[in-house]
Amino acid sequence: MSRPEHQAPPEIYYGDAEAKKYTQNTRNQQIQADMTYRALELLNLPPDEPAFLLDIGCGSGLSGEILEEEGHIWAGVDIAPSMLEVALERDIDGDLFLQDIGQGFGFRPGSFDGAISISVLQWLLNAETSHPTSSPPHRLTRFFTTLHSALRNPSRAVFQFYPTSDDQIQLITSIAQKAGFGGGVVVDYPNSKKARKVFLCLFVGGGGTQQQMPKGVEGEDDGQVRFERRREKDGKRAVSGKRKNMKDKDWILKKKELYRQRGKEGVPRDSKFTGRKRKPIF
Repeated sequence: MSRPEHQAPPEIYYGDAEAKKYTQNTRNQQIQADMTYRALELLNLPPDEPAFLLDIGCGSGLSGEILEEEGHIWAGVDIAPSMLEVALERDIDGDLFLQDIGQGFGFRPGSFDGAISISVLQWLLNAETSHPTSSPPHRLTRFFTTLHSALRNPSRAVFQFYPTSDDQIQLITSIAQKAGFGGGVVVDYPNSKKARKVFLCLFVGGGGTQQQMPKGVEGEDDGQVRFERRREKDGKRAVSGKRKNMKDKDWILKKKELYRQRGKEGVPRDSKFTGRKRKPIF
């Protein structure tokens, strides 16, 4: 069966029924979670510090939930209204924008500490009309140029995507480099037809020369080598019996300050009660 991007534009393919079906599918949920954790690993963010991240092609918020779980603040963009409607019904925490990423972004320069994108980039490789502005090179150029501006210096952007040929990978990486990004492609499980995953890891700052290119996961995806860092972290949580509390007073203060910088209204004032645990009420 052909891939979704070869059947119809995303805003048409992901109608009301397909958006709900995709979101409720437990296999899709697991795949989205696994790839989001891997994208966060490749972002290499400072530990235990909340970051403001952009989720490109956020859909119904499956990957955004992982970002929130890991203590980050996020905003998401997607072109499919039905997907965003499902996200609103699920009451996710991120700010949502209905937007065609091939037309570029309008965010202020340096707005985000990083960006992730799961299974989206390949949609930009299809021309929906014969107009020159609909060509993949034009849309990719607009996308990467405005994304580079929206990211702070230094930072990273990580894209998991499904290329159908090496020519597509070359086209995407060359346009990203022309837009000012450094970095390149990371391939997990390169020798496995089923588990192989392609990530585009882009750097902002220093032309990419000051940041070390991460390595792909080798071997077979047999459950033994899957995202080792996450499994090690989960094991430590199991031994301690609890997860480290990310939402302490410092985390809350940083999050409120980020909201104020973004111009969000109604942010509670800081006080001596901020982050204080309430006693149980019987």
